[in-house]
Amino acid sequence: MPWNFQEIEARIKTEVQTVGTPQELEAFRLKYLGKKGLVHAVFASLGQAAGQEKAAIGKGANDLKKLVEELIEAKAGWVKAAEKFEERADISLPGAGQALGHTHLLTQTMQEITLIFERMGFITVETPEIETEFHNFTGLNIPVDHPSRDAFDTFYLDAEDPSAKGRRLLLRSHTSPGQVRIMKEHKPPLAVIVPGRVYRPDAVDASHSFMFHQVEGLLVDEKVSFCELKGLLQEFCRRFFGPKVVMRFRPHFFPFTEPSAEVDIDAGILGIERKKWLEILGCGMVNPRVFEAVGYSKGKYKGLAFGMGVERMAMLKYGINDIRLFYENDVRFLRQF
Repeated sequence: MPWNFQEIEARIKTEVQTVGTPQELEAFRLKYLGKKGLVHAVFASLGQAAGQEKAAIGKGANDLKKLVEELIEAKAGWVKAAEKFEERADISLPGAGQALGHTHLLTQTMQEITLIFERMGFITVETPEIETEFHNFTGLNIPVDHPSRDAFDTFYLDAEDPSAKGRRLLLRSHTSPGQVRIMKEHKPPLAVIVPGRVYRPDAVDASHSFMFHQVEGLLVDEKVSFCELKGLLQEFCRRFFGPKVVMRFRPHFFPFTEPSAEVDIDAGILGIERKKWLEILGCGMVNPRVFEAVGYSKGKYKGLAFGMGVERMAMLKYGINDIRLFYENDVRFLRQF
């Protein structure tokens, strides 16, 4: 009686994969090694085989027996381990899923700010964090003897500025260098938002950090007025803080804008009673000297600019009193937003 040993071996290897309990393993053993099993039947067929077939059938039967024994031995260890696991774990219980992360509050706030301006026609542009003195200071009408150029107020790098021999590169101290870069590369009309990290060597406390985030805005065209700046920022504040927000513009000085102002909001709207007014951003009309530095024709264009700290906006909106909370990675704080 002929036997297809290759087919039988393939079937055995397939069947053993479905064995998962001691009872199924015993049934598998009896099916192939029991008195009424397949291996016994193969050996029994030797009596009816022709002389030249007996050797092949005998070898095939022994190989089958060895294969089944090895598979049973290997499967027994796996079944035993699985049985122990089921004894100590109730696999019918619902799984404890991995907690999902979400966008950091600072990123949420920066995205909300930029989205508000994008809906008003602005385009978001990212600019380098490593800057030259020209883009960070000179192009913004900040004089050589200005205190902000000092090493106590700016992080200078140990790398030479390739465009100015003897001068070093630096980590930008504000996002305003983006104004200079964008205006050097593009002609008006322009309406851009520049978000990003900035760096200043400040001591870390509840309201200061050596690294924080700003959002810069710039609009340039042939006819731009301070009234448009005021209306633009009023609309932004209503969308960000709510329709009941009360604002005021207070005269200020910035080298790169003239006239300049700081914008305050009524703290009562935010539930803060310790101060009547809170400063939220600086703004003004682009200084003609900035236009001159980027190569714009004298007197042809006018522009408005503004900048705000993202951490400050988030702290005011969500009632956070310590800037360090943003950077401590405490999930008890982060999961609240």
